[in-house]
Amino acid sequence: MKRLGIYGGSFDPIHHAHLILAREARETFDLEEVIFVLAAQSPFKNTPTSATLRWKMLNIALDDEPGFSASRLEIDREEPSYSVETVEVLCRENPGARLFFLLGEDNLEKLTSWHRFDDLRGMVQFVVLDRSGGRSEYPYPVVRRKVDISATMIRNRVASGQSIRYLVPEAVEQIIRREKLYQGNNRSNPKI
Repeated sequence: MKRLGIYGGSFDPIHHAHLILAREARETFDLEEVIFVLAAQSPFKNTPTSATLRWKMLNIALDDEPGFSASRLEIDREEPSYSVETVEVLCRENPGARLFFLLGEDNLEKLTSWHRFDDLRGMVQFVVLDRSGGRSEYPYPVVRRKVDISATMIRNRVASGQSIRYLVPEAVEQIIRREKLYQGNNRSNPKI
């Protein structure tokens, strides 16, 4: 049976913590592939960068990464775009596959309020990606890896003129610099 990971997010920007946790989940759950699904606009988070630039950064970060792919399902669908609808499409495209929905621990609190949550949980196995290094208990399987990197931290470092080297793939950093992303104050944005 095919085993696929679904990793949704705004990826603003994609960074090494995303990639490390996705690789760890792929290995832990023996996933054939992890599909990064770029969110058009999260109902819970502010996304300051256009989908076009986030898509470009996501693709360049996944370039030459075996077992990782990117999906435009949510950014090409009319808003609002819900995770359950994305999973329905992936189920149709991959009949019989077992789907693992990779979820940051910061999203767990609101998970049951997601659109058609009961339908969604019937189609996937949720996996919590915990980068906090804590030992919290979760109602789902967990990938634990202490990685103290967040998109908010990266945006704030860029805004204050600090280096983001080693926090994001080099090609992503080049796009951020070339496009002059995150030059304003991003401190009010929620953690991504």
